[in-house]
Amino acid sequence: MSVTAMKPKAAWSAEERKVREELAAVYRIFAKMGMDDLIYTHLSARVPGEDHHFLINPFGLMYEEVTTSNLVKIDLEGNIVEESAYPINYAGFIIHGAVHEAVPGAHCVLHVHTDSGVAVSCQKDGLIDCSQFAMFAPGGIAYHDYEGLAFDDAEKPRLVTDMGDKKMMILRNHGTLTIGETVAEAFFHMYNLERACRVQVLAQAGGQAEVVKIPSEIVTKTRAQKPVGTRFGGYGELELAAWMRKLDREGADFRA
Repeated sequence: MSVTAMKPKAAWSAEERKVREELAAVYRIFAKMGMDDLIYTHLSARVPGEDHHFLINPFGLMYEEVTTSNLVKIDLEGNIVEESAYPINYAGFIIHGAVHEAVPGAHCVLHVHTDSGVAVSCQKDGLIDCSQFAMFAPGGIAYHDYEGLAFDDAEKPRLVTDMGDKKMMILRNHGTLTIGETVAEAFFHMYNLERACRVQVLAQAGGQAEVVKIPSEIVTKTRAQKPVGTRFGGYGELELAAWMRKLDREGADFRA
């Protein structure tokens, strides 16, 4: 695995610093939401202005330990391209690398294993249109069948084909994945997908024989509408900024 000299923080562009801070913040947010999985699962983002360089979490650290400066910079093959005190989980980057390389606009890729997300991924019908959270799925949900642990590069083209032009994917028997042109977009997609999965599982556990589904014409109409926050900025920008202010108020060191 090749390693080159690490840039000092002062050498980061303003754009790279912004992506680093936002990505580190999302790690901390998901930790607070209980959306982490020990030292596993990954959130990655493309480095602005650098072709095919990406930021990902150091392997061995929990989400609550990720900071702006300990994010690891890698290429599409998972090679570390700047000096780092940590390795990465290469197997974990198989999925991310495939999507970053082949899906236009996939500048940020988030993949998690929440209880609710995995539970819905195990259900034959997948995500049901039964809550408002499920309406925040532009273009609908993609699905990819389970092929075992993500160690095999041969799975990449099948995953990308299944992803198509969707922003959200349910990995059968495995977990959930979202993408975005920005960290904020991918974050807000995952927030809504996780909430939709959680509400569905709770509704199914409520003792009713059948969950009430939203009529298809209402689904189509609602998914064509943009969230209120997008009137004042990009998709997810206000929501992520609000969370970052909360982290700052609590004294979180994610910007370190």
